[in-house]
Amino acid sequence: MATVELRFSAQPEHVRTARLVAAAVARRAGVEEAVLDEVRLAVGEACSRAVGLHRGSGVNDPVRVVLTEEEKVFSIEVGDGVPATADGSAGDAGASGAGAGVDTEGEDEMGLAVIRGLVDDVEVIPGEAGGVIRMSWPASGISDHA
Repeated sequence: MATVELRFSAQPEHVRTARLVAAAVARRAGVEEAVLDEVRLAVGEACSRAVGLHRGSGVNDPVRVVLTEEEKVFSIEVGDGVPATADGSAGDAGASGAGAGVDTEGEDEMGLAVIRGLVDDVEVIPGEAGGVIRMSWPASGISDHA
């Protein structure tokens, strides 16, 4: 199993880099060429969502992206550092919630809808230390690394 981990400050300009790295690692993992655009778009949406949550909540932690290549599966986890609310309402809207008074819920739901439309295997996990969007795609596992 090979893993690549990215951490970047919650700045929109870093999302493009995450998309490019995700596509390169997915290609190396053997994800079909026709699916690479979906990987790029889904990672872009998930990272943009995490950046928006961080900025809207004043969280200074980095956005985390973990790309894992297994024998037949390529998976990506995008984690934010915004804790879910105690009443669980953030879990209903997404992996974690933005601070009170921040109008990101509609954007959050739209971003998650786009991700769910692009990725068959997606899981949104709220948590006290932040939320995670876990996505996976089939891969041939034909990488050439040792």
